Amino acid sequence: MGEQEHEAGQSAERIRLRRVYDPPTPDDGLRILVDRLWPRGLTKEAARVDLWLRDVAPSNELRRWYGKDLTKWEEFRSRYLQELAERPEAIEPLLDAARRGPITLLYGKRDERHNQAVVLKAVLEERLRQDPA
Repeated sequence: MGEQEHEAGQSAERIRLRRVYDPPTPDDGLRILVDRLWPRGLTKEAARVDLWLRDVAPSNELRRWYGKDLTKWEEFRSRYLQELAERPEAIEPLLDAARRGPITLLYGKRDERHNQAVVLKAVLEERLRQDPA
């Protein structure tokens, strides 16, 4: 296995995605909520969130614009990537945590493939490939 493949495999294992409503697992590592709003009907004790990073979530305007309309997914993804590019400091705590050990990005949406955590994970993995230290 080449060095790049090894690093890519490591970063993929270091960052997991999970719905905040799903029960925690021992391999979650640091559980980080990446939603702007606290999940409905969930207590802090039940969520077992270690860190809540609202500032890394899509803006309220983008979140409202997207709603649950999957026809807007590609545009949402593009706009969210732009928001993240405009605030690179927002993802630094996530990068630091992922470099120290496994992290799980928690999100509230039911759709496991079309949510901000999917986009965020890809950004983090790319950054970790570029600068693993």
